[in-house]
Amino acid sequence: MYEYKTSGTCAKQIAFEVEDRKVKNVQFTAGCAGNLSGISSLIEGMDIDDVIKRLDGLSCGPRLTSCPDQLAKALKAYKDKHI
Repeated sequence: MYEYKTSGTCAKQIAFEVEDRKVKNVQFTAGCAGNLSGISSLIEGMDIDDVIKRLDGLSCGPRLTSCPDQLAKALKAYKDKHI
């Protein structure tokens, strides 16, 4: 399980696994439980690059980042270390 500490969002941490470039078992700590559960469910089994492409750069209201954007950043960090 890879863990990523978020910045600038209600969610404090994101944990996930990647198997054969597919994103699995995404878990957010804190944040909007329903929305984050939905995001996790929607991206389950997707290719890591497809998830990054869809979520990278999304903002939340006046914030320059969002929980989905932080997930994209976490996946990029994972790729830098493991792929």
